[in-house]
Amino acid sequence: MSHATPIDLRSDTVTRPTAAMRQAMANAEVGDDVLDGDPTTQQLEALVAERLGKEKALFFPSGSMANQAAIWVHTRPGTELLCDADAHIYRWEIAAAAGLCGVQCHPVQGQGALFTVDDLRGHLRAPSIHAPEPSLVCLENTHNGAGGAVTSLADMQAMQQLAATHGLPVHLDGARLWNAATALQLPISALAACADTVMVSFSKGLGAPVGACLAGPAEFITKAHRARKRFGGGMRQSGILTAGALFALQHHYDRLAEDHASATYLAQVVDGAGGARVVMPHTNIVMIDLPTRRAAQVVTRARELGVRISEWHPGRVRAVTHLNAPAGVVATAAALIRQALEEVLAS
Repeated sequence: MSHATPIDLRSDTVTRPTAAMRQAMANAEVGDDVLDGDPTTQQLEALVAERLGKEKALFFPSGSMANQAAIWVHTRPGTELLCDADAHIYRWEIAAAAGLCGVQCHPVQGQGALFTVDDLRGHLRAPSIHAPEPSLVCLENTHNGAGGAVTSLADMQAMQQLAATHGLPVHLDGARLWNAATALQLPISALAACADTVMVSFSKGLGAPVGACLAGPAEFITKAHRARKRFGGGMRQSGILTAGALFALQHHYDRLAEDHASATYLAQVVDGAGGARVVMPHTNIVMIDLPTRRAAQVVTRARELGVRISEWHPGRVRAVTHLNAPAGVVATAAALIRQALEEVLAS
């Protein structure tokens, strides 16, 4: 069996704007956001700040830029930030903390899939003239590298309290914080309260084509605005972009549980195929561990059968459920992924 247009489960970033979202973007009221503000962007920023329980929010072209702006404001050159050893900020932002902010990442290696307050405590250095001073703790929820795993509210609160005892601010990479709040059945503001600043993305589970927001105290966001300008993130009629993000937040947030249910179904179908083992998902990301390092072959065979998945590393592949892959489509994809696993791993 094959599909002329493959089912694309490589990421939840592959979604296309819905017709209604495109209409909202086409009809957006706009202004010059650099000169005197864009009204649609201002509406989105106000709504995000309200949802997250923060004083102010600022729109960015990408989550990576928003994360780096937060680091730029929170830290000073020659210090270090502590983050999970597999954090997006450390692994997938091309050393921007070092290159842009002069800050070293100190990776915290957890005992499990997610680092805990005890892991963090064990990585805080004793003061020494020979060691860099810490300036920031970065959390990530959901955790992309751990397969969309969710850090509990209690664990986040514990890490925030530990950071506070050392005089350290906390930044939360919440690219998929919407998914974490959905999985925990909590208001997103409860999770956002565990950090001084929070980045949230609109171009993943919510299905917008582009964009993220950084939220925090008003004085901090004013400084982050300068960082955004420095990084080249000033935009003009940004309302065309923020209208898509605004529509996504208003119309797609409440359906995220559907993606989580689809991911769980997919995991149950493919687990054990050809000896593969699934990391049971907390949210919408399914990591499939292979008994041999044949991820590239599995990805190729799945594509031939009509499903696009991604190679995470040679012994692991990843599938992500999303807005453009409803339950029936995921059911078809799950059967095809299982077939690909069985064929490749048996050969």
